[in-house]
Amino acid sequence: MGKRPVTALPGRVFVKPAIRITLVDRKGEHHCHRGHRIGESFDFDRDRGKLCPMAMHVAFPYVDILRYGGTPPRAECGEIRFCCPDSDVINVFRVETIQSSPERTA
Repeated sequence: MGKRPVTALPGRVFVKPAIRITLVDRKGEHHCHRGHRIGESFDFDRDRGKLCPMAMHVAFPYVDILRYGGTPPRAECGEIRFCCPDSDVINVFRVETIQSSPERTA
């Protein structure tokens, strides 16, 4: 498996955490036009082409905040969630950092 992206700063090496995006709910009345189903999970770095581009566009600020040590807003349930922008579908995704295994670290 590939290495996790790394940014080197003078005297420091930063390993970006792995990010998982999981479809957890649907609020709209229609099925996802991309075919996504509740329970599907995506690795942000490895599965970008598999996740709907509209959902990815909304996910990116959350991923960026998590990657660089920030704390995004949390839903009432305590999870970090966002919705796809398709008003007929309104898929709800959870975004989270996941523990790196040895093959996932740089």
